[in-house]
Amino acid sequence: MNICADLPQRDAADQALVDGVLRHQLRPLAKTITLIESQRADHKRRAQAVLEGLLPASGRSMRVGISGVPGVGKSTFIEALGLYLIEQGHKVAVLAVDPSSSVTGGSILGDKTRMELLSQNPAAFIRPSPSAGSLGGVAEKTREAMLVCEAAGFDVIIIETVGVGQSETAVAGMTDIFCLLQLPNAGDDLQAIKKGIMEIADLIVINKADINPQAATVARAQIKSALGMLRHTSPHWTPPVLMLSALQKQGVAEFWKTVNDYRTTMQASGEFDSRRRHQAQAWMWDLIDQGLRARFAGHPAVQNDLPALQAAVEAGRATPSAAAARLLGHLG
Repeated sequence: MNICADLPQRDAADQALVDGVLRHQLRPLAKTITLIESQRADHKRRAQAVLEGLLPASGRSMRVGISGVPGVGKSTFIEALGLYLIEQGHKVAVLAVDPSSSVTGGSILGDKTRMELLSQNPAAFIRPSPSAGSLGGVAEKTREAMLVCEAAGFDVIIIETVGVGQSETAVAGMTDIFCLLQLPNAGDDLQAIKKGIMEIADLIVINKADINPQAATVARAQIKSALGMLRHTSPHWTPPVLMLSALQKQGVAEFWKTVNDYRTTMQASGEFDSRRRHQAQAWMWDLIDQGLRARFAGHPAVQNDLPALQAAVEAGRATPSAAAARLLGHLG
């Protein structure tokens, strides 16, 4: 089957974006991500064509997911890490996701302000995006933006989640290593276990350890003990628990050494490539699910029946299951 024959063709403007990104130019990079995030049908077709042109140049970075509750210092840590990596010769892209208001739908998108030094460095690219109702702490098009940044020559991609707590898990399904930042306060480890987030963390970091070293040491012991009761994602890797101070630039080098140790271990076991293959397949099914939902919502018969059925369910005249079955029946 010739898949390429079914793909949208690139026009001159789209090819210019592809060429600009491959030449590592920031303006085409930013314009391409804007195109990808657009909800317009014509933009979606163009974005698919551009992504296909960039795909062969993607996949060569280290993808790092950073999560943690608000106030844990994610932005400060990412800036310290980014500046350190640039000193080591890396190019760093940060895809930061800001929570969108459930009332207005707007987002502050203030990550460039919080990472002032990193945002001014020519070897860094910071792109804040609104979560726009997407679950899992990431934006709807974070995966696509990550591929574009890789094609633009960034060899370390950092994804910062919104940090709202219960659903901070989707980032683990699109990165090579998932790092959870914790505060040196008693009880944080137990809360994390409730959310199930520790089970998917590959590395746990206690930030702001300089404020209360004793509390940080106690928290580290508690978390390590708690980790012993959990089943982890890899039999070849036990998540380490590090203490650092991003504000004081202490422990950043040790953090990156641990990331490299993790990559070496996972590559030796074959899990590194396997994880990426499974992520790509899961991504495909996510897109299928999104596409089916969009087609369902746009079906004329569904649009015709939906208001009356919603009112009937709300009034208790119809069960949700019966209403759903009737609506799904329109799809044949």
